[in-house]
Amino acid sequence: MLYHLFAPLSQEFILFNLFRFQTFRAAGAVVTAFLVAFYLGPPVIRRLRLLKAGQVVRTDGPQTHLGKSGTPTMGGVLIVLATVIPTLLWAELTNPYTITALLVILWMGGIGFLDDYLKIVRKKSEGLRGRFKLVGQGLVGLVLGIVLILVPFSDIPATWTQIPFFKSWHINFLPWVFVPWVMIVIAGGSNAVNLTDGLDGLAAGLSAVAAATFGVFAYLFGRVDTSGYLNLFYLPDAGELAIFCVALSGACMGFLWFNAYPAEVFMGDTGSLAIGGVLAVVAVLLKAEFLLAIIGGVFVAEALSVIAQSMYFKYTKRRTGAGRRVFRMAPLHHHFEQIGWHESKVIIRFWILGIVFALISFATLKIR
Repeated sequence: MLYHLFAPLSQEFILFNLFRFQTFRAAGAVVTAFLVAFYLGPPVIRRLRLLKAGQVVRTDGPQTHLGKSGTPTMGGVLIVLATVIPTLLWAELTNPYTITALLVILWMGGIGFLDDYLKIVRKKSEGLRGRFKLVGQGLVGLVLGIVLILVPFSDIPATWTQIPFFKSWHINFLPWVFVPWVMIVIAGGSNAVNLTDGLDGLAAGLSAVAAATFGVFAYLFGRVDTSGYLNLFYLPDAGELAIFCVALSGACMGFLWFNAYPAEVFMGDTGSLAIGGVLAVVAVLLKAEFLLAIIGGVFVAEALSVIAQSMYFKYTKRRTGAGRRVFRMAPLHHHFEQIGWHESKVIIRFWILGIVFALISFATLKIR
């Protein structure tokens, strides 16, 4: 909105020329996102308490978590609002990347909100059934994959994707493979963040790092000079996506103010499904799906720990009659709690790993 208001006036008022720069608007977006989350946090938490939207804690988990029962959840509404509002203020609203990211975070946040509402407010223990959530996630991938094939956002073919560490190699999916691929990436990303959201501030902190990292990559891919120098795909309009990404990062940091240990509010599926889904979509739009696995390395590890635990338990139960476990408890963060790590230690160490994975992703720019 501000771009469309002030950028046309840059010839008359030199100060308004700042709004033509994506870096300036990105800085404005991240600050605005943090302030929106910080300002709306207390009233949103009060409203959730009035709705009695308290977290239900699993009784078979770490005993230290039992005291969290009743803490307001569905706080992901705050993250979505604090991402959408700054993006509407600072981004170019005719940009296809911006429009896509906004639609996806609202759609995925809506799926998560419905799940939380049924589970917490309507007291339906299973919430929104898993298959319905997968249908909602898959629908995003289906529509996005088809749209990208029919209406490419750049001169780079929609079905191409970059391979980290290789400057001249890429994968060219067949169209009938590309659409399912996009569906898998979005569903996987969304559920991976959802599984990580089990400790105070864990998912929010990791998401802030991942979103900021993707913001940097979006800016690099959107510049003809840096993309050419680094042998990356040049995506002319992708720089605007950086504004959305840093807004999401700022929103997660603002939410973290209230979600840090001991948490006053949890993001719930409203936040985790929205964050995971939109980060996956950003990766698809940037043709950097494999980069998502590096930047979100902790999310991947959490998801794989659940898959390994479930598969090994079923396999050993079928073979021996008694199921065995790979980890003391899944997802992975609970395993470390069970072996004696304090919750805050798990959170900080996983944040450190998230930063390390982000640095590794930057290393792929030169190790090629």
